[in-house]
This record gives sequence, C-alpha cells and structure tokens, in this order.
Amino acid sequence: MLAWLKKAVLPLAVLVAGAVILAVLNATKPEPEVSSEPPRPLRVYAHVAEMASAQLKVETHGEVRPRVRSEIVAEVGGRIVEVSPEFIEGGRVEPGEALAVIESTDYVSARNEAEARLASAQVDLEQALADADVARKQLAGQRNPSPLALKKPQVARARAALEAAEANLSLAQTNVDRTRITLPYSGRIASTGVDLGQFVARGQIVGQAFSVDKVEIRLPLTDQQLGALGVPIGYTAPEGKGLPVDLTAEVAGKRHSWTGRLARLDAAVDSTTRVVYATAEVTNPYDTGPDPDGMPLAVGLFVDAIVSGRIVDNAIQIPAAGLRAGNQVFVLSEKGRLDVREVDVIYRNSSQAVLESGIVSGELIVTSAIRNPIPGMALEAIDEEAVGAVSDTSLESTTESANDDVSAS
Repeated sequence: MLAWLKKAVLPLAVLVAGAVILAVLNATKPEPEVSSEPPRPLRVYAHVAEMASAQLKVETHGEVRPRVRSEIVAEVGGRIVEVSPEFIEGGRVEPGEALAVIESTDYVSARNEAEARLASAQVDLEQALADADVARKQLAGQRNPSPLALKKPQVARARAALEAAEANLSLAQTNVDRTRITLPYSGRIASTGVDLGQFVARGQIVGQAFSVDKVEIRLPLTDQQLGALGVPIGYTAPEGKGLPVDLTAEVAGKRHSWTGRLARLDAAVDSTTRVVYATAEVTNPYDTGPDPDGMPLAVGLFVDAIVSGRIVDNAIQIPAAGLRAGNQVFVLSEKGRLDVREVDVIYRNSSQAVLESGIVSGELIVTSAIRNPIPGMALEAIDEEAVGAVSDTSLESTTESANDDVSAS
C-alpha cells in the first residue's frame, strides 16, 4: 500500500514543484526596454521642380547614307588604257575628272568620217541652192512653175542630209567624249570593278560612287515624338533651314558630334513599324567643319540624334528619373513625407520630363528608387553637394596616400 502511494504522489509533487518554479521565474524576469526613438526616415535623392519655357528634345537614331549614290557605267566599249590614281576605294573624285580612259582610236576615226560626210553634205546643199537659184531665174517668166522645176525638193533633200550629217558628227563626238569615264559631281569611290588593260563592254558596271556635298540620316519618329517636333507629316523645310539636329557617334574610341538640319518628313506612315521617317541633312560631311575634332561624318555610321522641337511655355521640368510608371511622381512634402501624385505628361526623353500639371514649381521630386513605396512614409533628402564634397575629399586622401606610397618606394 505504501509503495503504491509513493508511485502516485511523487509525479504529482514533481509537477507542482515545476509549476511553482515557472511561476517564480515569470514573476522575476526583467522587463524589455521600450525604445522611444521614432523610425529613421529613408534617405533619397530629390530634385527641385522648375517652371520655365522648355524646348522639347526628340531622341532617335539612324544610319548615315549619301544623298546621291550611283553606279559607274561604261557608255562605250573598248580596252582601258588609263586609270586615275583616285579610282580606288575611298578615292576623291571631282566633276569631269577622268576615272578611266577607254581606247578611242575607233571612235576618233568614226568622228573624222562624220566630219567628212558633213563637209560633203554642206557642198551638196550649196549646189542644190545654186541650182534652185538658176531655175528660179530661168522660170521667172512662166506662170505657176512646179516645185520640182524650181528645185525645191532637191534643196530640202540636201538640207535634210546636212542635218543628218551634223547629228552623226555630234554622236561621233559624244562617243569620243564617252571614252573618258567621269562623274557629274564631287564624290568618293565606293568600289571598283576594272583595271588597266581590261576590256569593257558598253553598259558594263565598272564601279560605284557617292556624293559628298551632303549626307542624309533617316530618323524614325513615334507619334509622341512627332507631336514634340510640331511639324506635320509631309513637311519640307525651306532650303538651308529646318529644325536643328545634334548627331553623335562613337568613332575610334571617342565620342564625336556633328550638327545638321531636319530637311523633310515622309508623306506616309510606315505600315510595318507604324513610325514616320524624317530625313536630316549635314552639309560637307567630309570637311573639317562639321566635327570639332575633324572627324568626317562617314557614310555608314550609326548615329544618335537629338532633334530640337517645339517650345512649351510655363512647363514643369523634372529629371526623367522622377517620372514613375503610370505617370506618377513621388513628391517629398515639407513635413518629410512621401506624397504620390498623378501628373499630365507633355513629353519625356531619357534625361528630362516636361509636365503640364500635377505638381508646382519648387516642390522636391524624388529621383531615387524606392522599394515598396507607401504614401506618408518618412523620407529625408540627401544633400548632393555634401555627398560630392565628401567623395572629392576621399578621392584626394586616396591620391595623397598613393603618392606617399610611391615616394616611399
């Protein structure tokens, strides 16, 4: 009986003792410290919104192409007896300069024969006129003499023969001139297909060339970009005028720039891409003037273009990073809180956004990325000038340390 009581009371005593110990521990545990410090605001970069007249800048790109590109064709056949040193890829050509000369012996001979026939036709005409004069005097007393008796058909035939001889001589002289293969414009040689001693046939392509007085850049424009330019589809600028176009490209490891003009817009919308193509022109692209470093705006370059469009008065300008998806803007209020605004966008590009309404001049626009933004959350603007000063100081310290190490070495 005693053993049974021990087995029943001992576990119960253990449970009671554990409960007492737990109650004592809970009663004597230290209370956690309650922090009264408010949550730190999120530090962000902010930019002051400005109201001013803004010129809309359209950013696009395109490939440089020549205004005139042509195939050089031999207009007569024969053997090449002379080739210009500039008749090579990249060679410079002036109007009327002989690129290659075809043997002209046969054509000069044909011209001489045409000159002889012309002289003979002139004599025949003089003879016919003399005969007609004699016949007119002999038949002066007759009434209504026939035209044949007056030698009029003979004179007409001699005159027609003279005109045919003159035409033959002109053609013969033209063929002689065509033995000199030339271009009617200043240009550069793109490719060549013949060389000295080679026989060419009439109509054979002997090379390709392009003009260098102007180059063109085809620029695709979306509907929004077209509205920013303020010109209609099918627009053609007056000669020497047009919207300014700034062109840049990476050439030889350096960024180069050129300036041109918007010459015209296509009269139709591309049915595949739904864009309108504009054409910009640059005059004398191979001279030293267009680029400050003297780099020519070469045909085939792919360039970035910025077209200066229409001017908008009293527009709000903010950095492009300040415009969020859904035309929203994060504003840092005077109380240091996040305010999410809906805005009306006039135009935006990679660097700037121009707004019509939604914010006012002087407000701080948040340009930093914010993960999970909540209206009313605490924000703090970073002093960019102070950050820049700290960075410059750190850079100077690092440079001085490096110089000291070098001196010590």
